[in-house]
Amino acid sequence: MKPTPETPQKDLNRAIVLRPLANADESVRDGEARLLEAVGLAQALGLEVASAEAAPLRQISPRSYFGSGRVERLKQQSEELGAGVVVVDGALSPVQQRNLETDIGAKVIDRTGLILEIFGLRARTKEGKLQVELARQGYERSRLVRTWTHLERQRGGLGKTGGPGETQIELDRRIIADRIIRLKKELEDVRRTRGLQRRARTRAGLPAVVLVGYTNAGKSTLFNRLTRAGVLARDMLFATLDPTARQVKLPSGRAVVMSDTVGFISDLPHELVESFRATLEAVTEADLLVHVRDIAHPQSEEQKADVLSVLAQLESDAGQPMPPVLEAWNKIDLLDDATRAARLRRAEAAAERNGQGAPPPPVAISAETGEGMDALLAAIDRAAFSATRVITLTLPPDDSGRVRAQIAAAGKILDESTDEHGRHTLRAELLVADAARFAPPEPLPEELRPAAE
Repeated sequence: MKPTPETPQKDLNRAIVLRPLANADESVRDGEARLLEAVGLAQALGLEVASAEAAPLRQISPRSYFGSGRVERLKQQSEELGAGVVVVDGALSPVQQRNLETDIGAKVIDRTGLILEIFGLRARTKEGKLQVELARQGYERSRLVRTWTHLERQRGGLGKTGGPGETQIELDRRIIADRIIRLKKELEDVRRTRGLQRRARTRAGLPAVVLVGYTNAGKSTLFNRLTRAGVLARDMLFATLDPTARQVKLPSGRAVVMSDTVGFISDLPHELVESFRATLEAVTEADLLVHVRDIAHPQSEEQKADVLSVLAQLESDAGQPMPPVLEAWNKIDLLDDATRAARLRRAEAAAERNGQGAPPPPVAISAETGEGMDALLAAIDRAAFSATRVITLTLPPDDSGRVRAQIAAAGKILDESTDEHGRHTLRAELLVADAARFAPPEPLPEELRPAAE
């Protein structure tokens, strides 16, 4: 259809956003909240959202996900609004995506593809770009059916009749497979480098504190306030992608290494979890997690559940228990007086009933205004240094008995051995402060030192 004065030219920067309501358990209210999130994702990619709608769906069509009536309405909307992109906040199969693009006459992108595009836009470091590219290659590998439709006349070799574009598709799949192998190898080098950095941090005697939370919960704003690191902090989904670490001084005079991480989100694509494993290892190997929650968000509890779901997945993959979690209830400055007072009473009540072995009580803060920062730092001070760390020491023969006794009194010896020269090697679990005492700290690596004033 040729554009007329009444039919705008389709613009690839203008989008229609659709949130399917295919789950009977998902209420219209929940669907509207997810729709707002999908609009935010589209805007984070720089798209102008011309229309957004939560669309009830009786059943999913294997051919085009939506029924023919909805597809026809999308085609008309796309033509009337001049929208060259349709964002579907759900998971589309390659066939569904291809058929929708053909029927509507616009580019169609699903939730996973949208998040991958945002990550590709945000990645700045070599590591970040490698991780995004690995995730993208895994996603695109199953979508070659869309890419090679122009090869219809090409047939398979050996004189046999093959499917349209069969030879080229198989060749491209091999290229992608080889590319994935190379990317994984490069990222393995990144993992080794990160492991060396973590061991250097351990030798420096500093606990690792990692900020986690739903995207746009205010992690980067909090990180900047505590460290003056200058990390990009905007009211935008996935504003932070590349992790950053800095030293933070605590009220006791001790210090921790604090790291900012990529935000979590509901239905986080598994390609991203797999590809960002080198980055997310910082979460499982931390001494303390600070879960930054947007307590003013109407879906704050649902966002908490999504974050805990991702943490549980990481815990399962790592095969080790998750570190203690301290909740920071952020954005209390956005609450009205009554709600704010209720939230503060909840935090105080949690602190009063916090018993031995219970998780640290939540701390109400505003990263934007600075309210509650002293209380948060004090809570981090208590929680981070009540954690334990495993150290390995080799003791000289003339001093092994005395030091071993001190270590046994301070913590738990896990295993030990003595070599032919009388040197005693032991592995022990100690409180962080005791671990630093028995394993003398080394200078902190340059990249982890505090930002200049």
